[in-house]
Amino acid sequence: MSKRILFVFTSADKTLTGAQTGWYLPEAAHPYYILAPKYDIDFASPKGANPPVDESSVQNFKDDVGFLSDETVKQKFASAKKLSDVNVSDYDAIFYVGGHGPVIDLAQDPVNAKVASEFFQAGKVTSAVCHGPAALVGAKDANGDSIFKGRRATSFTNTEEEQVNKVKDIPFLVESRINELGGKFEKAPEPWGVHVVVDGNLITGQNPASAKGVGEAIDKALSS
Repeated sequence: MSKRILFVFTSADKTLTGAQTGWYLPEAAHPYYILAPKYDIDFASPKGANPPVDESSVQNFKDDVGFLSDETVKQKFASAKKLSDVNVSDYDAIFYVGGHGPVIDLAQDPVNAKVASEFFQAGKVTSAVCHGPAALVGAKDANGDSIFKGRRATSFTNTEEEQVNKVKDIPFLVESRINELGGKFEKAPEPWGVHVVVDGNLITGQNPASAKGVGEAIDKALSS
């Protein structure tokens, strides 16, 4: 039986400034097409079916729009589970897709914090890219500490956030929060560079360009 991965998407469609947001297209598409041939993948979000895509990501990543018209993918979105209905024991890994949305909803969601904590404490692959690590800020290890405490991790950086002029759109900066939680934050030498960090079962990627590498790291972890 093939291993199973849960892709988690935001349900938030507006930032704090009222700008349209959602999940970021390449951050779902790139890992999906690396992992889908080998693993069973289910989709989930706080509100369930058809989570909103960030429209700017559809405009900026035209090469990935096929993901949105892929019949299998459309079916997965239509049948996406509510996070409250997720049974952690059904899965071998969890992956949080980025976009500004996760900082708005998943970061504050107690149901999500419980799900993420259960994955991590069970030794299952717990992974995220770009703003996706914001969904892990409430996750705790077996000692009750943040899963970032003393562990290496990355996310969308403060510099990258400033460069896209979105600091006021989100309740906190993800890099700053990981540092506040005791994480050993790492990043590419230059903004927008590819950077993937693996520390035990915690796998994180910095930005859209790192999404493919996160997919490869999940595959490697599940294959070993």
